[in-house]
Amino acid sequence: MIHHICIAAQNPLYVANVLAEICHSKVFNFPNPGSYAVFAFDEYGTGIEVFPFGSVCVPASDTEPSKVIQTSSSPDFVATHAAISVPASQQQIEQIGRREGWQVALCVRGASPTENRGPFKVIEFWVENWLMFEFLTPELATGYLQSIRPQIVEQVLGQPIQMTQV
Repeated sequence: MIHHICIAAQNPLYVANVLAEICHSKVFNFPNPGSYAVFAFDEYGTGIEVFPFGSVCVPASDTEPSKVIQTSSSPDFVATHAAISVPASQQQIEQIGRREGWQVALCVRGASPTENRGPFKVIEFWVENWLMFEFLTPELATGYLQSIRPQIVEQVLGQPIQMTQV
């Protein structure tokens, strides 16, 4: 269960407000300067922390918590992304994305995305056109949850990998 995810953005407050609109959430100041937290206040404690672009988490020591620091370099794209169930409709998500000038597309995931068929679909929502969220409307979430049952996952991905003792 993922309860929150932390991202960086060129305009953290603006991005937090757009995400709050899609998630029907509220935005709060976060303790890290220039950072914000979006909370849905749902049964899972879903949250998205939005830090300034260039923020990275670094480990401290065995007795101190990690720290967030600013770097001068920022990636063009990252592999990090999250699939998030949202109360907004596909039409609302697409409208918000178009309004912001951010890429939005309904995409097939799973067995054969090139043939436009697979176990489930997501709405790719590209925050600031560099960071992807996979938004699941209530209808899309149903398809996703059905597709991750053990027998379906094993059919698509094969048997689980067994760890060997080192």
